[in-house]
Amino acid sequence: MQFLYPSFLWALLAAAIPVIIHLFNFRRTKKIYFTNVAFLKAVNTTTSSFRRLKHLLIMAARILAIICLVLAFAQPILIPKSGNISKSAGLTSIYIDNSLSMQNELNKKSYLDKAINKVEELLTAFPQGSRLQLVTNDFSAQEHSLNNAQQIKERTTTIDYTHTPRTVENVLKRQTSLAAKHQSQGGNQFILFSDFQKSTAGTLNQLKVDTSSTVFLVPVQAKAIQNVFVDSVWLNTPFIREMQVNTLTVKLSNTGERAVQNLPIKLFVDEVQIASAIANIDAHGATTANFNFTVKDKGFKKGRISFDDTPITFDNDYYFVLHAAPKIRVLHLFGQSAPEKFVQHVFENDSVFALRSVSASNVDVGQISTSDLVVLEGVQVIDGSLSVSLQDFIKAGGSVMIIPPTAPDVTNYTSFLGKYGIRNIQLKSNTPSELNILAEPSKSGGFFGDIFDSSNLRAMLQMPSQSANLIWQVAGEKLLQFRNGMPYLSSTSVGQGEIYLLASPLAKEWGDFARNALFVPIMYKIGALSVRQEPSAYSFKDNTFTLEVDNANANTSFKLKKGKLELIPIQQLNGKQLTIELPKANQLNEGQAIESGYYELVNNGKVDRILAFNHDHSESQMDFYSSEELKSIFGTQKNVQVFDQIDDTDFVKTFKEQNFGKALWRYFLIGALIFLAIEILLVRFFK
Repeated sequence: MQFLYPSFLWALLAAAIPVIIHLFNFRRTKKIYFTNVAFLKAVNTTTSSFRRLKHLLIMAARILAIICLVLAFAQPILIPKSGNISKSAGLTSIYIDNSLSMQNELNKKSYLDKAINKVEELLTAFPQGSRLQLVTNDFSAQEHSLNNAQQIKERTTTIDYTHTPRTVENVLKRQTSLAAKHQSQGGNQFILFSDFQKSTAGTLNQLKVDTSSTVFLVPVQAKAIQNVFVDSVWLNTPFIREMQVNTLTVKLSNTGERAVQNLPIKLFVDEVQIASAIANIDAHGATTANFNFTVKDKGFKKGRISFDDTPITFDNDYYFVLHAAPKIRVLHLFGQSAPEKFVQHVFENDSVFALRSVSASNVDVGQISTSDLVVLEGVQVIDGSLSVSLQDFIKAGGSVMIIPPTAPDVTNYTSFLGKYGIRNIQLKSNTPSELNILAEPSKSGGFFGDIFDSSNLRAMLQMPSQSANLIWQVAGEKLLQFRNGMPYLSSTSVGQGEIYLLASPLAKEWGDFARNALFVPIMYKIGALSVRQEPSAYSFKDNTFTLEVDNANANTSFKLKKGKLELIPIQQLNGKQLTIELPKANQLNEGQAIESGYYELVNNGKVDRILAFNHDHSESQMDFYSSEELKSIFGTQKNVQVFDQIDDTDFVKTFKEQNFGKALWRYFLIGALIFLAIEILLVRFFK
């Protein structure tokens, strides 16, 4: 047993006062004369012994009452099992996890509210003068100062959810560094209230806690019943056409322990509901839902998938942006003699394509960088500024389709295409040879998946008959090939760019590919895939992203705007490639918060485009470290203590007894009152 205030023990000397009073009875005796002395002597004897016993009992009651009262003021405590007592010299840092997963509920109360209530209750355990600190996922400037229990309690009323999760290691580093700033190098206590979500807590097996401090882990969790979130969305076609039916596929996941039945899913475009679906998702399973919709005009459209899934609600809305009817810029470069107009007829007959057809010898190479797809048809030599511009174009993510002439310069082609892994280019024949029927491509997916799905070509196909002018070693995928495996049309990925190589010209004498039913959908698909599409949505987890912008220079400063929130992020412009780094939670001003939704990218007061941001999927994973798992992980570290369950009514009491000792002053105060009551009873009734 120890005393918090041992100096009060000097007051035990007051226990001598009743002894002194009883030893020196200062009451004066009074003589009474009586005739029969014999009878009075017998009464006197009996009364004297009884009075002596009564006085001794009263004296003992008074002494014990004084001793109990003094001990109560000295505040005795029983030493906890850990052998450590919290002292005002140490620093106590309390962490409350306010990440979005703390929206989960336990007994109809959110994890965050549970943690805050227990912290407020725990604050009563700290003696006056304790140095306390409150840390949250915000890592705000308020955390740098030390507070008393009342100030910490007032701060807990302002805690709200934040989109930034923190690993346990980051939290402990934060608490340690803040303690060091206050010259508190040892004997510190770090108390962590968290759900210990596995996807965000970090690698706990490798975490080593400084032995000079004591860490208390308090799990705030229950069995997750269900949580549905949108994993991803995608279009079944490369782009959206106006006034036509478009299909959007949504992948939904359920990370809970219970299956979800008949969940209504809604699709909003520009905040108008245009489609809905019903989803059934197994526990720890996933499913897809399809939405058919139309748009009336071009431009960027705000899309949103919404559903009602309680208690976790932060991921019930998934935001994305659709670019309706984008213009695909096609540059057609032909050789010295103008070829037949197969390419022109394909791209001129659809309003989604913007075609420019010029001779390769007269082209302004500046037009290449502003195109999405460059088609080289019948160009015998690719060299000079044309070669350099095409290389820069491919490096920047552009697509190039090469349709060879009758007599290409094989050496030049080998030099140009060899940089991209297309080697062993050979001229098979200078004149058309015997025609061979091409092998039927796979219809189940890949390049041809949606081509066959959206046409009558899923039935038996009449494949074109062709003759090859070039043969080469394929570096990529054979989109079309002869039955002997020799390539006819290949696709080679180069970073974000793509190179398509055809084995022969489109002229009639080389075959009927240009007149076959496959030709138009293949050219459309190549044109559609050439659009350097940006993600329909971004995640806060990525933090840094790159997009292409127009009308920008080195002095341009872009802003991100959402309602009243305006941010000037860290940005770098390289040509047309803008790289933006989102600010972290601790870099925001007071009152600012980054939330999921739509953000306008503003350039000189004008909206360049709309961007959609969503929370990271890791917060939606309802998988947590149990108290048993935490005890197993930190079992070898004696200075780390794991509590079983925060909802236990004896949690605070257990914490106090184990780490602050069991306070006994109440018992001594009760004892003092009891002994005073005994004294009163002795005086009044002990006759």
